[in-house]
Amino acid sequence: MIRSKAVDNSSASSAGRLAIALMCGSALAGMPSGVLAQDGAQEGTAPAGAAPQTAPAPAPAPARTSDTITSISVSGAERLEPTTILSYIRLRVGQEYTSAAADEALKDLGATELFANFSIRNDGGNVVITVTENPVINRVVLEGNERLDNDKILPEIRLAPRQIFTRSKVRADVARIIELYKRQGRFAATVEPQMVQLPQNRVDVVFEITEGPKSKVRQINIIGNEVFSDGTLRGEMVTKQARFHRFFSSNTSYDPDRLQFDQQKLRQFYLTEGYADFRVVSAVAELTPDQRDFIITYVVEEGERYNFGEVTVDSQLRDFDSESLQAGLVMREGTPYNAQRVEDTVEQLSELAGRFGYAFADVQPRFDRNPEDLTMNITFILRQAPRVYVERVDVNGNTLTQDKVVRREFRLSEGDAFNSLGIQRSTARINSLGYFQENFEVNEVPGSAPDRIVLEANVEEQPTGELQFSAGFSSLERFILAGSIRQRNFRGRGQTIGLSLNYSQFSRSAQVSFTEPYLFDRNISAGVDIYRRDFRSFNRFASERENTYEQATTGGSIRLGVPLTEYMSFVGSYTLNYDQISLDEDLFFSDLDGDGTLECDPIKAGRYLCDALGNRLSSILGANINYNTLNSGVRPTRGRSVSLSAEWAGLGGDVKYLRFRGRAQQFWNLFNSGFIFSLSLEGGIIEPLEKLDIEGRDDILLTDRFQLGEPRFRGFDIRGVGPRVLRQFYLNDRDEDGNVLVDTNRDAQQDDALGGRKYYLGRAEVEIPLGTGARELGLRPSVFMDIGALWGLKTPVLQDTLQFVEQVPVIDDMGNPVVDENGNPVTEGVITDNPNAADGTPNDVARGSFREVFLGNSSSPRITIGAGVNWNSPFGPFRIDFAHTIRKVEGDDDKTLTFNVGTQF
Repeated sequence: MIRSKAVDNSSASSAGRLAIALMCGSALAGMPSGVLAQDGAQEGTAPAGAAPQTAPAPAPAPARTSDTITSISVSGAERLEPTTILSYIRLRVGQEYTSAAADEALKDLGATELFANFSIRNDGGNVVITVTENPVINRVVLEGNERLDNDKILPEIRLAPRQIFTRSKVRADVARIIELYKRQGRFAATVEPQMVQLPQNRVDVVFEITEGPKSKVRQINIIGNEVFSDGTLRGEMVTKQARFHRFFSSNTSYDPDRLQFDQQKLRQFYLTEGYADFRVVSAVAELTPDQRDFIITYVVEEGERYNFGEVTVDSQLRDFDSESLQAGLVMREGTPYNAQRVEDTVEQLSELAGRFGYAFADVQPRFDRNPEDLTMNITFILRQAPRVYVERVDVNGNTLTQDKVVRREFRLSEGDAFNSLGIQRSTARINSLGYFQENFEVNEVPGSAPDRIVLEANVEEQPTGELQFSAGFSSLERFILAGSIRQRNFRGRGQTIGLSLNYSQFSRSAQVSFTEPYLFDRNISAGVDIYRRDFRSFNRFASERENTYEQATTGGSIRLGVPLTEYMSFVGSYTLNYDQISLDEDLFFSDLDGDGTLECDPIKAGRYLCDALGNRLSSILGANINYNTLNSGVRPTRGRSVSLSAEWAGLGGDVKYLRFRGRAQQFWNLFNSGFIFSLSLEGGIIEPLEKLDIEGRDDILLTDRFQLGEPRFRGFDIRGVGPRVLRQFYLNDRDEDGNVLVDTNRDAQQDDALGGRKYYLGRAEVEIPLGTGARELGLRPSVFMDIGALWGLKTPVLQDTLQFVEQVPVIDDMGNPVVDENGNPVTEGVITDNPNAADGTPNDVARGSFREVFLGNSSSPRITIGAGVNWNSPFGPFRIDFAHTIRKVEGDDDKTLTFNVGTQF
């Protein structure tokens, strides 16, 4: 009698590739009489959409006289030893051979998943086991996967080279690959496994993947809503209907997790509107008939709207009076119930208790719902929770960074009372270091006793060294080259050391810097900078930029900082600069006295530039107070920062002044929607400590004044706002009254920005969130409004060089008029101040005649609005702004488009 199991590999595909049948086949045909056949595929997963099938039950064995097993042999084994195969079954020599024992042996062989075919034959007590071993996998090949790379799929599947091929693993891997695509929203993805037979019983397993399109949400239906429209409720959901204007949004793809989150969003919305009985009855997502998109249907019950009833506070804390706390609540009886206000009140009461030392205060709202009059009575109960203390702080995962760098950022130490506010602040401070993974969080682990807790900082270090070379082009600086090397975690001690070089058409600089955030392991920061900066100023003439003065600054600074509170710090600094200010002698110098000595020519350069020339030493003491609660130093989304600084130049040196500056910023994440709204305001004033008492010359040097314009003030050109001298050239033309006209074309005028002694600048900006796809591209659009002004300068001495050319007769040595060959008198042009000739005819205007006008010295606000976008492009950071000037002052130089782009290599 022969008993057997087999795996059917009969389905062949083209090019020698066999389709792997994942279903159990029918009973084998062609078997000899008396053979009981069973399919060897013990497990099965039907293809998508197919109903599971069950293998046929084995036929009953014909009755016959049992034999005693005298020998057991194995036939067909290649890789496995016969003794190994015999160890898998329970048949032994000397036992009685029965149908039941043979069936058990077949099941044992099938459970190993090592054989494609196997059978048992009994020949008068001589039992022969015939096997065909499963092939060995040579390689696993993925075809058709474009949206998921091989390194994303291969680690997730069970099949691998040099493993034994089994159908159960194939079925599991097909299901796993399809699940990976479902996570990406591709529910139409299919996987067809194929097998390529190779010599020596080896196979290549090929997964032919058809990814299909990303499944979108075609429609969101809401049933049962009466108070709020479908559009209003859809607006509260994260999932959006696929529409052409949501091209960049990833929220239009179907995600089961997002479906659950949207149900929570609906509940939250209705609870904030007072509908305390609201519930989502069902939420069903159905594939469209073409299997491409989903239709989501929500069935809701809104219920009745509740109002706040009696709202009280029951304080069990010694230092808190219930009535005083109750008087400060924002909720009032009779107003619509709002669950968000209840949550905010719980948080505020917890923070208030924490400020007074009750770190373990437990605030619980107790609700008393009255369906009859539709009121919600609430009692806020304040009680002292059991105290828990920090047993220890563990820092794990840091291989370069020293433990103390992380530990000193903790706001809690061993033995301190546990405080959730301290944990939040510790997490924020460690994140702000920038040494570790994004979204780092401090873990809380139970300690050795119920009142003990262990704080764990499980960090993953990120590269902190930066070597950057960049090249770019900007509307401000033209061609730019920059290179820098910086280590933000030098020797793992949190120190910063850097070297930077920059070159552009109008500026060059080199700087070496070092910062120690904890000097001598104390909470004192120290730093030093040494630099050289060359700056070329320019004016505008005929739409071109012409270099004017050059300023070369060599200097350095040292600074010390100490914290005043958790969020406030003080920084003191000392700066020593040596400034060399010069003009191109070939362009702006003349022999004014006729003695061969070249001096700065006010006609060519302007009196204000001539006054600025020379070498000066500046010795400056500075003080700065900073307050910062921003959640990120790179791209904040909430929090506030305020900075106030004062500088005194006069501790020796050649210049003496006081300069004050202030800056404040505030960020909001509007309704947690991803729209980031920010307001910023800055201003400054500089006052001289000694008076020059020179007419037309300001007491503050040109190089020490404030400047305002691009890039800080969008909508205006560089130094485009504030006091300036326009040199307007006279035309050889007159009006009806005989007055000489000037060229009013701004491009034909020479524009010299002089800076100012006072300024303010305000910004309001909203950053617009985009879908995941756009965020992955690094796109961050925004709309903005800027307002500012620069003023406070003394009116300079202005020049007016209007002169005329009068044609007068040429007189020879004898005193006689010279005539030409036709007898006409010869004339020559003579420079004169007379607008008319002796005969009353107008004289021509002398070429180069000009007048200077002083404009822009006004505190009147300039206002611009516009839109811009930041893009982390493959070529480097790119920023473009479109701005429209709503209000400006005569003389200001506005600009519509500004951009900047660079690249790293």
